[in-house]
Amino acid sequence: MVKTSKGFVLYILMFNMFIAMAGVGLVIPIMPEYLATFGVAGQTLGLLIAIFSFAQFILSPLSGNLSDKYGRKHIIVVGLVIYGLSQLTFSLSTELWMLYISRFFSGFGAAFIVPPTMAFVADITSKENRGRGMGLLGASMSLGFMVGPGIGGFLSKISLSFPFYAATGAAILAAIVSLLFLPNPKPVLQAVAKNENLFQQMRRSTQTSYFIMLIVMFVFSFGLANFQSTISLYLDQKYNYTPSQIALIITVGGFVGVIIQTFVIDRLFKRFGEMRVILINLVVAALSMLGILFVNTFFTILLVATIFSTATTLLRPAVNTLVSKLAGKEQGYAAGMMNAYMSLGNMIGPATAGIIFDWNMKSPYILGTIILLLCFALASFWSKRHQSLIQSARTL
Repeated sequence: MVKTSKGFVLYILMFNMFIAMAGVGLVIPIMPEYLATFGVAGQTLGLLIAIFSFAQFILSPLSGNLSDKYGRKHIIVVGLVIYGLSQLTFSLSTELWMLYISRFFSGFGAAFIVPPTMAFVADITSKENRGRGMGLLGASMSLGFMVGPGIGGFLSKISLSFPFYAATGAAILAAIVSLLFLPNPKPVLQAVAKNENLFQQMRRSTQTSYFIMLIVMFVFSFGLANFQSTISLYLDQKYNYTPSQIALIITVGGFVGVIIQTFVIDRLFKRFGEMRVILINLVVAALSMLGILFVNTFFTILLVATIFSTATTLLRPAVNTLVSKLAGKEQGYAAGMMNAYMSLGNMIGPATAGIIFDWNMKSPYILGTIILLLCFALASFWSKRHQSLIQSARTL
């Protein structure tokens, strides 16, 4: 293994997250046509998304605990290999059940990449610089998810299976780079390993000092998935927008999010603190989600969607950073719980949104607004009751 600086380690971790999220985005534009070769469509796509999130939900706590016990590096490498091979088996599948199994293992791989990577960032950053580290990690995730669909659409011109081959190669390359260059020191804050199943871990999470932040992670993931899973349908059915117009609306928001996470977010954390950033952006996300129903021109829709995307972009690293500061010795466990609660929101959000969208196309945005505002009220009450705890998290 080659000795590497903390800065270079962070760049490797960012590269891994970029590859993982680009792999998710890569297949989005080709999925409808690819699934059509199996004679299936929307319902199957929804189930494949749910299976991916379900695998993350049940396995993220395990990967977080394993990384606390054995170190982050080997868990990340295993996750990248599983993720890469699952993309390959998806492309080689000849039966529908093979697609479901492959997608489960994609979620398995992602679960073994994300929590250990977040915990690794906590290991190599001080409290003062953790916001910057989490922001850069979030930027790499957003960038990967943003450029992935474009790359996938371009590569699909070679063949429908080629984007999956590319995702496999990229993940294996990331695994090799990680194996060669990532160190594997024991976590700086060594936790005592606990042999707990998923339900015991979830129950223990309710007793942590940061439980309300896990609820925030679930709620805004629910709201984000709610928005993302229906916005294309909403714009298509109400305004007859073309795929390119819809793609532009989604992409601009993602691009702004990458810039903010890269250059602005650390300054916001240092000036206002993570808690204030969380509270403000819960309100902004709620109002912009509702606002999408009151605008009717392309540029006003683009503006409101970008504001919503920016708010949710700020929320994830803010929650991650605050939880990391409150987690103490259990960085892997905390990261695993965050990814589990996020995955739970990603599972329930699209399913709920799809059902109520068919009933009334405005209802997902109204429901999302109400839930985000209730979450703001809960988080605001918690922050007032625990000001000393939050202040101690900001203290070096």
